[in-house]
Amino acid sequence: MTLGFDTLQVHAGSRPDPATGARQTPIYQTTAYVFRDADHAAALFNLQEVGYIYSRLTNPTVAALAERVATLEGGQGAVCCSSGHAAQIMALFPLMGPGRNVVASTRLYGGTVTQFSQTIRRFGWSAKFVDFDDVEAVKAAIDDDTRAVFCESIANPGGYITDLDAISEVAKAAGVPLIVDNTSATPYLCRPIEHGATLVVHSATKYLTGNGTVTGGVVVDSGTFDWSASDKFPSLSAPEPAYHGLKFHETFGPLAFTFHSIAIGLRDLGMTLNPQAAHYTLLGIETLSLRMERHCANALKIAEWLEGHEAVAEVTYAGLPSSPYADRVPRICPKGAGGLFTFRLKAGYEACVKLVNALELFSHVANLGDTRSLIIHSASTTHRQLTEAQQIAAGAGPDVVRLSIGIEDPADLIADLEQALAKATA
Repeated sequence: MTLGFDTLQVHAGSRPDPATGARQTPIYQTTAYVFRDADHAAALFNLQEVGYIYSRLTNPTVAALAERVATLEGGQGAVCCSSGHAAQIMALFPLMGPGRNVVASTRLYGGTVTQFSQTIRRFGWSAKFVDFDDVEAVKAAIDDDTRAVFCESIANPGGYITDLDAISEVAKAAGVPLIVDNTSATPYLCRPIEHGATLVVHSATKYLTGNGTVTGGVVVDSGTFDWSASDKFPSLSAPEPAYHGLKFHETFGPLAFTFHSIAIGLRDLGMTLNPQAAHYTLLGIETLSLRMERHCANALKIAEWLEGHEAVAEVTYAGLPSSPYADRVPRICPKGAGGLFTFRLKAGYEACVKLVNALELFSHVANLGDTRSLIIHSASTTHRQLTEAQQIAAGAGPDVVRLSIGIEDPADLIADLEQALAKATA
């Protein structure tokens, strides 16, 4: 039986607890698990049997979340970790090595730009940043040392929609995986694997949980990439010394990346998601479609209102007919353009700061995807470490504020923006 999204977001990965019959997934607050006997322990450690060893690797509550997100994304498997940033490193870890590079979109969350341009250099990795609207430039940036292509489906902060079909064709032709950060869209609005993505990453902190309570990350494996087609990915195709020469792709097939991420990635990097955070995220996902519908409806109303305001120079919401990305919405995000966008104030940087300070209903926080409406001036916060040129390229210039529209009454949100804009531009 093929189940719909609204059913899967409640039931996928969730079964009555075999010990108690509990219908909601319990929080398995334990570090370790008792083995049946010595042979059972040996089989688990040899990856000959699937089961629970130690909660740095696997935990029943976390496993339920991984199965649910993988199901909603249409993937073969998933691994959960401690944050969205951890998910990005986990996604790259089996693919990269010293001297290797990732070709990344310029339109990324500021923290991702910093992680890719600065932090990963400590591993000997590097990133090439390219405007992904220029498909030929993406092709040209890929070289013999490229091991992945990385973008966001709906880019933070501007709400730009990436042409995943075109980019996936480029990655496929080059024989490298496409990694798509689907945080801003969620699988309800966009399913990147259906557009050719190999891996999908999420900051579960945002829309998946939806209530601003916990941090978490997920990497979903499509199971479709042939890791043995070349010698580019020895972590997955070559013998693994830590497991007596086991070859992950040969042994686990479409689940090779998932098993490697648990058996090697979580084992050695330790970016583990705690079971209570997994529980909160499971609860949040149960209402994902309902919330995303309201986020999108509210965002469109507020974007339309802002576009007509005399103090506003530009609104980037892709759901507006005036957006250069409007034609991508029906194809990439057919259920809506999301709840995230930016707008520019004609009066510039200082007016943006005054606007943030004058708002009463919007919360000034470094987060997005909450049920509450949020605002931030990216140039002075999340994108502060970037140069002004990088800020502008990322859609977070000095005269730009980012809105994450919540599920409140849109008339109240508009009234709050109206009074704050009046103060900011007086």
